[in-house]
Amino acid sequence: MRVQSLTLAAASAALLAPTAPPATELATAPTESVVRREGDVEAADLLAKVRKCAPVSRGRYRSDDGTAATVPVCGTRDAVFWKADLDIDCDGRPGRRCNRRTDPLFSDATAYQQSDGRYLSAERLPYIVVPAPSRIWDHREHGVRGGSVAVVVYRDRVQYAVVGDVGPGHIIGEASYATAKALGIRPDPRGGGTPSGVTYIVFRNTQVKPIEDHAAAVATGERLAKLFVRGK
Repeated sequence: MRVQSLTLAAASAALLAPTAPPATELATAPTESVVRREGDVEAADLLAKVRKCAPVSRGRYRSDDGTAATVPVCGTRDAVFWKADLDIDCDGRPGRRCNRRTDPLFSDATAYQQSDGRYLSAERLPYIVVPAPSRIWDHREHGVRGGSVAVVVYRDRVQYAVVGDVGPGHIIGEASYATAKALGIRPDPRGGGTPSGVTYIVFRNTQVKPIEDHAAAVATGERLAKLFVRGK
């Protein structure tokens, strides 16, 4: 069951604390969502690197309201990761698939904005949602912020994305309509998503600018994923 993501104002208030300077990645224009298989890092290689969990969270998250808190955030020197469900985030700029008619929990704001000042488009941009800072875990303390580069793994599919929204402080496991669609997961915000089997990996101290540049997220994600599986 998806719960409404934080409004921009609430998310902004939660994100005022200073963070370490990001390793900024610059690039050109956005492209369509890309799922890579041949010639790039395979899902199995990424999953092999996250079999063991060294928890960085002080507690565990719920995957949905009313469920047990069973999901820790784990960490390595270069990344944080968690294994959860995938609920559909359809928030941000309204479109044909994401709007108040299609999504009863729709919000026209995301925690982060594009370079032109508009909110992100969940239909077009692959992004993931991180929990708001809480006593369980504060993502800012681990080099995670808006535009951080992420890789999402589901079955044999790999999708590169960015951190694009902030959700409730006790729930984890949510990504944009575009992310779900690219992974072969039903993207309907009313009844889509998947109850388990999704791995989220976020590379520390990275940032795509502008945040909507998916080509930059893919290029950076592929490079970092290769280093990650090689243990370098």
